[in-house]
Order: sequence, then C-alpha cells, then structure tokens
Amino acid sequence: MNLKESLLFFLRGLFMGIADIIPGVSGGTIALITGIYERLIKAINDVNELIIKQVFKKKITKACKNILKLDFGFLIPLALGIAIAMLSLSHLMDYLLHEQTALTYAFFFGLILASAIFVYKHAGKNHWKNLIFGMAGLVLSFWIAGLSTVNASHSVIILFLSGAIAICAMILPGISGAFILVLLGQYEFIIGAIKNLMLDKIVIFGAGAVVGILAFSKLLNYLLKKHKPATMSFLTGLMLGALRKPYLEISASYGSLLQVIIVAVIGFGIVFFLERKFNK
Repeated sequence: MNLKESLLFFLRGLFMGIADIIPGVSGGTIALITGIYERLIKAINDVNELIIKQVFKKKITKACKNILKLDFGFLIPLALGIAIAMLSLSHLMDYLLHEQTALTYAFFFGLILASAIFVYKHAGKNHWKNLIFGMAGLVLSFWIAGLSTVNASHSVIILFLSGAIAICAMILPGISGAFILVLLGQYEFIIGAIKNLMLDKIVIFGAGAVVGILAFSKLLNYLLKKHKPATMSFLTGLMLGALRKPYLEISASYGSLLQVIIVAVIGFGIVFFLERKFNK
C-alpha cells in the first residue's frame, strides 16, 4: 500500500463521513460511487469472521493471529477520514439545518437523485424483474420519509439501539443513517454530542454502531454476492422514495425557487463528478 493509495482511501473516508452526517445521503452510496463498496463490506465481514467469531468460540490465540489478516491498509485511512469529517462538520451541519433549511435540503435532493441513478446502473439489465424490487423499496422509503419524528429519550439503551440501527443504514447505498436518526428523534442530540465532545454519549452510540455493523455485514455480503440485481434495485427504490423528506422540508421552508433549483443541480453534478474522478 503506497502513500497515494492511502491518501485516496482517506479522501473517500472524508466524503463518506460528510455523507453520513447528512440526513438523506448514505455513506454507503459514496462508497459505491467511489468504487470501494464491495471491498468495504468484505473488510467489515472479515473482522466479524476472523476476530469476533473466534473470540466467541474462545479461540483467543487464533483471533490474535487473524488480526494480521485484516485489511488495515484500507480500513485505517478510511476510518480516519470518516471520523475527521464527522467531527469537523458537526458544527456546520447544525447551522445549515437551522439557518438554511431549504437550500440545505435542496442540495440533499440533488445528491440523492443522482446517487439513485448511479446505484441503478449496478442492477443489471433485467428491468422488469428489477422493477418489482425497486417499487417495493420506493413504497417502503416513501412511507418512512412521511413519518413524524419519534419523541424518544436519550437513555443508554436508546442511544445504543440508535447506533446499531443507524449504522446499518449508513453502509447501505440508498438509506441515510442520519435520516434514520432524525426519525428516531436522536439526530440533533447526536450532532450536539459530537460538537461538544460528550464522550460518554459518543462511546455508547459508537458501541451500538459496532455491534450493528458486525451483525449486518454478513447478510449484506450474502445479498450482494447472490442477489445483487434485486438488492441494487431495492436500494434504488429506497433512494427515490427518500426524496419525499427533502421535498417536504423544502416546501415547509421559505426560499427562492431559483436558488433551490441551482443548489439541487449542484448536488446532482457533484455525484457524477465524484463517480468520474474516482473511477479513473
């Protein structure tokens, strides 16, 4: 692994971290766009198979030896990029969502729409069969996006479960983990915890995220290997249905229609720019 490759993984991590903190955009989508998605899922699944599974079998020595088999050259710069992006952007996102709501969600709208087009490219050419799964995803996501925010507490159990659920969405192309946190009534609290470095809350949420991602990665790895067209079509539908959320936020916020369109087009263009650059 040379310095250039590490830097490129770090940059991908930055983009994923930015996406993961935005309600409506998935870090998994960015991973797919930038060409590292399947490697990411495999690397996470390797942690589960080589380390966690062996620990549960009480094969501690084997688990320790297996550590050297993990894809650290990929995981470390990627994780570093994600962490830095989320820490540095928490203040900005808090401001934008409250002070520039319409324009912020217009940007999200453009990102999501372009990402949906990109994800569908991976679904294959059996369009009629794909349509069924795509419609299922669209209906589910459209319904979720219309739900009112749950007025949940911020107890240890709730924070842990929120982390476990949100991280599963964050690694899926199409579902925004931040958006799930909005629905669970935890988004602003978690943004505040990151912004103010409330380490106890961050650790509890992070522990839930670790458990969630390790438990979910095996299923996702299976779906991508055995049922990729159906999975990608379903995810495309999820993304299109999720557009209801930014649309509702834009409609409810005062703003210039021309500015909203311009910002949405910029968001749309950024996805295709990233795809082209990282594919090279």
